[in-house]
Amino acid sequence: MQKYKFICKKCGKEIGLAKDWFNQDQLCTCGSNYATVEYNTDYSELKKLLESKDVKNFYHYKHFLPIDNNSETISLNEGAVEIQEWKHLEKEAASKNIDCKVYVVRNDQNGGTGTFKDIAASLAATMFKENGVKDYCLASTGNTATAYSTYLAKAGVRFHLFAPCDMYPDSIQAIKATGQEIIISKGNYGAAKKEAAEYHKANNVMISAGNIDPVRVEAKKTLVFECIRQLGQMPTVYMQAVAGGTSPIAFKKGMDELHKIQPECKMPRMLLVQQDKCDPMVQAWEWATENGFPEGYQEHYPSLTPQTAISILSAGTPGMYPIVAPIVKESNGSFIRIEEDSVVRYGYLTKKETGVCFGPASVVCIAGFYKALENGQIKDGDTVLLNIGEGSGRAEWFRNQVNSYKE
Repeated sequence: MQKYKFICKKCGKEIGLAKDWFNQDQLCTCGSNYATVEYNTDYSELKKLLESKDVKNFYHYKHFLPIDNNSETISLNEGAVEIQEWKHLEKEAASKNIDCKVYVVRNDQNGGTGTFKDIAASLAATMFKENGVKDYCLASTGNTATAYSTYLAKAGVRFHLFAPCDMYPDSIQAIKATGQEIIISKGNYGAAKKEAAEYHKANNVMISAGNIDPVRVEAKKTLVFECIRQLGQMPTVYMQAVAGGTSPIAFKKGMDELHKIQPECKMPRMLLVQQDKCDPMVQAWEWATENGFPEGYQEHYPSLTPQTAISILSAGTPGMYPIVAPIVKESNGSFIRIEEDSVVRYGYLTKKETGVCFGPASVVCIAGFYKALENGQIKDGDTVLLNIGEGSGRAEWFRNQVNSYKE
C-alpha cells in the first residue's frame, strides 16, 4: 500500500505520488494546480510522536510527510523551534484587564535561514532529490527566495529566482552567496511572477505552485503538531502577518489531520495582519463584513499597487484570498490592519523587552497583537500564538531604524 497520494482539490481525482505530480507539471488532468495529500499511515503513530520531548526538526513527523520514510533528508534543523511565552505581551493585555497567555513561534531560530519558509524549502529539497528534480524556479519577494536558494543548493538542485526590483539588497546578496541564479525584474512582484512563468514554459523547468503548493502546505502543517507537543493544547487565537497565505492554509490542513486523533480540538480564531500600505485582504474583508458576507464574497478583492517598504509583504493582488478568507471566517477570526509607520516603534519596544531585533514582517504580526487588544479581539482566558516570520539579518535598513529609534 502506498504511504500517501496526491488528490486534486477541484475534481477529486487521485493523481498518485509526488513523482506523478511533478511529472504532470504539478497539474491535474482537469487543469487545476490545487492538490492536497492524503495518508494511509496509522494516525495512532502521530499520537506517539506528540509525546516526544527531544525533537531536532520537523522530520520528526516524516510518517506524515510525502517522502519515503528512508529518504535522506535535506535539513538544517528547522521546524521544531521552541515556542516561547512572552510575558511582556501578557502584561500589556493585563493593563487592559485581559488575562491571557501569549506564546510566540520564533522562526528566526530556525537552523536554515531564520524564517518560517525554511521548513517548506527543506521538504522541497528533500522531495526534489528523492524524485530526480534537477531544476526549479519561482518568483519571491525575499524570504522564500533565500530559503529555497539555500536548501536547493544543499540538495544539488539548480534554482532560478525571479525577484522584484524592490527586493532587499541584503536578500539579494544572501541568494548570490549560495551560487544560485537570481534575475532581478524591472517591475514589482507581479512582473517577477510573470517572468518566472515565461521561463518555466520556455525552458521546461519546474515552477513553484505558489501558496497552495502541497509541498509547502505539508511542511507548514507541522506547526499544529508542535503546538500540541510543546504546549499540550491548541491556542484559541492564531496570529501572523500575511501576504500570500500558505501558513493559514497549512494550519487548517494540520488541524484536519489532528482531528483524526483529537477531534475535540478547535480551530483557533485566525487574526491575520497586514500593514496599511499593502492591505488588499483587509480591504476585501471589510467589504465582506459591511455587506454581510454575500454569496461569492471571497472572490471580491482589490488589486493594489503596493506602497510598502516591507517588500516581503508586498503582494498587491491577493490571489489566495478566496481560499484564506473562508478559513478565517469559519474560525470566527478576522483580518487586522496596522499602521506601517508604527512598525519601527513596535520593533524597538520588542527589542527592549527581548533583546532581539526582529524583521519587519515579524513586527507587523507583533503590532497586530497590540491592535487586536485595542479592537477587543483578544478575550479573557485566550491562549494566543504569534507565528513571527524572520529576524532582521537581511533587513539592515529596518535594523538601523529600530536601533536609532528614540522614545
